[in-house]
Amino acid sequence: GRHAFTRGSRSQQNAMANFHASSSRHFTVEEEAGDDSGTLRKRKFRSRAHANPLADPQFEYPVDPASVDWTACYPALCDAATGVLPKPVDFADVGCGFGGLLIKLGEHFPEEISVGIEIREKVSSYVDARIKALRTENAGKYNNIGVVRTNAMKCITNFFPKESLSKLFFCFADPHFKTKNHRRRIINRNSLAEFAYILKPGAKLYVVTDVKELHDWQMENLDNHPSFERVPKEEEEADISFKLIFVESEEACKVARNEGSKFGGVYRRLTREQVIAKQGA
Repeated sequence: GRHAFTRGSRSQQNAMANFHASSSRHFTVEEEAGDDSGTLRKRKFRSRAHANPLADPQFEYPVDPASVDWTACYPALCDAATGVLPKPVDFADVGCGFGGLLIKLGEHFPEEISVGIEIREKVSSYVDARIKALRTENAGKYNNIGVVRTNAMKCITNFFPKESLSKLFFCFADPHFKTKNHRRRIINRNSLAEFAYILKPGAKLYVVTDVKELHDWQMENLDNHPSFERVPKEEEEADISFKLIFVESEEACKVARNEGSKFGGVYRRLTREQVIAKQGA
């Protein structure tokens, strides 16, 4: 069975039995002087391009998925008394950046619940403000998307129950070029075991990057992991989500403006029987 505490005493101290999912824990926005227009601007939320996922910035996180109060993320969907969603989260965009893909997922899949996961506090607060602004401007819409600030490499299984997610996205992840930092890469053998745990059998994992060396690394790790198998090329090309990861995130748009290349793939989470067969092949 799974255990809520697996990462030492410091992590144990940060686990919360009644956790309120939020994008802006321990964060205040630094407003620019002289700008009282109320306009949401990225420059008010300046942040480093990447963060070290193996550092420990004293995150608070839920002791288990049942302890999460999702009210702050999905106020229109949650039970007011318990903070429980009507169904588990369907899609998760890990390292969601400024929320471009997350918003498009909300538009294209209005019946599904999508969450963005972002480790950088200013960026996650920007996404939260962006979602709230969209809800204000479009009554009744965008209630199915939210953002959480946390470290997906350390505690993603504390947010999502076993075999609950239908789609998991990793778009333009930090390449961590130095060999000594490869262990920080979000796609690796150990992290894939965690991701397989929260994905339903038959669910899909999506990756896209503009770094060919990172793409090869991701494909090699996914190909070699017993729980995943790449979907046929025709299925990839027909998948609207696969198309979205190439064009809708801010990073994807930046790569396009610079006329850079993009490399991606889609992998299916295998059933237990398929895993056994793959290992025996």
